[in-house]
Amino acid sequence: MKLVQTITLCSAVVLSMFSFAEEVPEKAKALVPTFQAWGENAVLVDAVKAHNATGITLDEIQARDKSWRAVSGVNDFMKALMTNSAAQEMSTLEQSKPYLLELFLMDNQGANVAMTNKTSDYWQGDEAKFTESFKGGVGAVHLGEVEFDESAQAYLVQISVPVMEAGKAIGAITVGINLDEL
Repeated sequence: MKLVQTITLCSAVVLSMFSFAEEVPEKAKALVPTFQAWGENAVLVDAVKAHNATGITLDEIQARDKSWRAVSGVNDFMKALMTNSAAQEMSTLEQSKPYLLELFLMDNQGANVAMTNKTSDYWQGDEAKFTESFKGGVGAVHLGEVEFDESAQAYLVQISVPVMEAGKAIGAITVGINLDEL
């Protein structure tokens, strides 16, 4: 009987930990206005506008995505996205707070324009972080789910906001937050 009670108590503790971990803390939500201001940063806006103007097709983006996912390290194309002027600007923003993990900038189709760390894929256009923040050009805030990251050994969340110009979303930016550091 005591064993059953102990197991039941442990299960309740574990379940309460999971329900706590799933909610984005208010402290993280309070950062949204700062991130929205970053979505109007001239360097980032200019980078997205320039990328949108290239006329890259979705088929080309998806082909790059397939190649991207096949690379285990970082190739020259990825390095270029980590060292361009927008990536340098985002690195400065990321280094401003110890709880920021990664930032990546996307065009109007969800393709990476710049990043501070290599993303797992090139095309974010099929993921909520892009679709919900770009919102068909209207723009909105997307709060990702809190997840435990094995490599960082920390709870993380991604917040995505639109990159705005003249009241219209032209892309999106995603900011990773280490909730244990926050």
